[in-house]
Amino acid sequence: MTRPIPDKAEVALEYPDKLYIGTFQNTARFNAHLDQTGVSLTLDRPGDADTRKSVRMHFHYTLFADILRDLANTAASMPPEDAVHRDALRTAAEALYRSLSADTKPGSKGIDGERPDKNEISELSPEEEVLLLHALE
Repeated sequence: MTRPIPDKAEVALEYPDKLYIGTFQNTARFNAHLDQTGVSLTLDRPGDADTRKSVRMHFHYTLFADILRDLANTAASMPPEDAVHRDALRTAAEALYRSLSADTKPGSKGIDGERPDKNEISELSPEEEVLLLHALE
């Protein structure tokens, strides 16, 4: 399931003889989910042949974990006055942490496409639940 991009994404693909740059904004959509081997991300801007574009990326879990560690190491450089972005990142990271830490009952459904235990979801705030659902898509 895709959702509208709430802000902006910029993508650059550089080859020795070519450079491709794309911007995805509010008219574009995205999809992010976990699968058997890693994290999948799709950015898609629909439209006619002149304006449509799509980017698909897949990161295996170990690489994505290293990316998260590098982000954690540079988070202190964010200006303290940028509270809105800091809070959004913290809330999303907490939702991911909780979803990965949740104990599941035998026979309950998990990351493999099945639903987690209903009681665990009900303990999340509405914002955390939305973030968790999007992380699991």
